[in-house]
Parts: sequence; structure tokens; C-alpha cells
Amino acid sequence: MANTSFNCGLEAALAVIGGKWKPLVLYNLAKNVHRYGELRRAIGGVTDKVLIQQLKELERDEIIVRIDFQEIPPKVEYSLTPFGESLATALGTLCAWGTEHMQTVERISQRRAAALAQS
Repeated sequence: MANTSFNCGLEAALAVIGGKWKPLVLYNLAKNVHRYGELRRAIGGVTDKVLIQQLKELERDEIIVRIDFQEIPPKVEYSLTPFGESLATALGTLCAWGTEHMQTVERISQRRAAALAQS
């Protein structure tokens, strides 16, 4: 996150959760503490490289905490900080909206994809 001043709260929130995967990380960690493999399976479709990068950014931005148990085989757990919990709570409303409008969004996405295929 760059050292920036924001014009509105939405800009500040998007600076922290920008991208496709961070909101999904927050969603899953809001439910429970996860080890890396559990988190990757829960999210699905993300590469190791991208997920590791996103986790490092969320940790740097004080949204999540990474606990390394210094064991062999490696055991690492991820959880939300209190700051991250407040953000996950805010995302809950957006998640509810997405659930309520999922079919409409799917229909719009299909229409958009068909229009792109024709052009």
C-alpha cells in the first residue's frame, strides 16, 4: 500500500483488498484459522505464487497474522488480526449482496462473454 491520502473510505478499503484473491482470503479466514494448504483448497483457482504474494501483502498491511510453528514438516497458520476482522465484517455485507444477486451477475457475465466472442 503506497503512502497515499484517500478521497473517500472506499479508496482506502480497496487499497487494502484490491485484486481478485484478497477478499476470498479474508472471507475464508473470517470463518476459521487456516493452514496454507487448507486456504489454497478453500479458495481454488489461485496459483501458489499469487497466493503467497497476496498473503505477504495482507500480512504487511496488518490484515492477517502468519504463525510459523518452526516444525518439520512446516506448519504455518494464517488468521485475521483485529483490524482484519473489522474488514471481514465490512465485506460480509458485500458477500450478502453477491449471494442475493448471484444469478443476475452470472447472466450479465454470460451476456458480456457472448458479446466479446462476437466482436
